[in-house]
Amino acid sequence: MTGRLAVIGLGPGDVRYLTPEADAELAAAQSLYGYGPYLDRAPARASQSRHASDNREEAARAAAALREAAAGARVAVVSGGDPGVFAMASAVCEEIESGPDSWRSLDVVVVPGVTAMLAVAAKIGAPLGHDFCALSLSDNLKPWEVIERRLDAAAGAGFVIALYNPISRSRPWQFGAAIDRLRRHLPASTPVVFGRAVGRGDEHVDVVTLDRAGATEADMATLVIVGSPATRVIRREGRAPLVYTPRTSVEVSA
Repeated sequence: MTGRLAVIGLGPGDVRYLTPEADAELAAAQSLYGYGPYLDRAPARASQSRHASDNREEAARAAAALREAAAGARVAVVSGGDPGVFAMASAVCEEIESGPDSWRSLDVVVVPGVTAMLAVAAKIGAPLGHDFCALSLSDNLKPWEVIERRLDAAAGAGFVIALYNPISRSRPWQFGAAIDRLRRHLPASTPVVFGRAVGRGDEHVDVVTLDRAGATEADMATLVIVGSPATRVIRREGRAPLVYTPRTSVEVSA
């Protein structure tokens, strides 16, 4: 019997962001694996086993799920947002590449979800309306010097930048350092969007300028979008502002 492994994106939080395909794969799985808080978002079903693990145990989680699938089970690994964006799909692929041949013969499917930058962008308007990129500020798996070079390149090229994993207890200074670096390239008036827990009951979205953006405004539940020199803010009386980046190309100097 050949097993099946589905790597599923749960979206940003609320069940309304869960796609029908993701819901169907969750319902069909015999076992669920995931980071504890993400696993708690998956609908509970009496016939399933659930295997929660810590946020930094991605490789071990992927290997455990693959072993069970290789034994013939139908297994699901869950991720918040989209599993292919700084999440479990890459971890599963890494384990398959280095693991036993039996893992390569598994039926593996990656089920997309709404990633945080899209959920935050939709809440505030259209900041990703022109060219953009996504960067993780976590230096757990790559050197900080690499992150600095990528921040310089992205800001210098005029990209809107979505920043994932801005800050945590073990990484208290990286976000502040990233903002300081971006100030070398971008005007002080550049819009910065802080979207915290978007899609959940305690969501909060705030818009500030780059000169006012500070490390205290972000945590691990926050997705930060730093605009380009072309990004605009439409102020509206009695309503939240709209932040958007025009579709028309604008040349910027390096």
